[in-house]
Amino acid sequence: MPRRRRPPRPGALADLSPTRIASQIVLLQLAYYACAAVLIVFTALVAGKEVSTDLLFSWQSLRGDTTVGWTLGLVWVLNSLTCVVFIFLLIARSKLVLDFALTIHFIHLIVTSLYSHAIPTNLFWWALQACSATLMTSLGVWACQWRELRPINFGPKTAARQDASAVEENLGESRGRGRGRGRDGGEIMKW
Repeated sequence: MPRRRRPPRPGALADLSPTRIASQIVLLQLAYYACAAVLIVFTALVAGKEVSTDLLFSWQSLRGDTTVGWTLGLVWVLNSLTCVVFIFLLIARSKLVLDFALTIHFIHLIVTSLYSHAIPTNLFWWALQACSATLMTSLGVWACQWRELRPINFGPKTAARQDASAVEENLGESRGRGRGRGRDGGEIMKW
């Protein structure tokens, strides 16, 4: 007689399957670079600077002693703010935000190192990555917790409004019965 298998917990395999996690990582990384590219191209065109892939992938462009470096640093911080939206939409679980935010920055470290043929030695680049990861994690956790803690609505909004008005009517009726009396009119004992 074949053994019957227990059904999996709802959402257990769907939330943590390796293919889903890998696809989320790829989508987040693509969104991270796409938003950064748009912001960097826009900023470079407005500033009248030459647009190159060094601005996106090289750690040597991020310097604390030039205006271009500080502007590029601000663009990367704005990029981390936009990635919070993608984390909110794609991940939607607050306990997974830290993992995905750090994974984005770790992959960015690998891509930057491979592009520049060296591990970043610029302290400004490392500080920017720490700031970006912290910002992305804290705002991502807050946004996902906000979604997780919202009340669940089980019916149309009109039914919820009718229930709320019925509760208000009951409260209004009980207010005028007198001081210290319960719903049945008997005295309430206070200790």
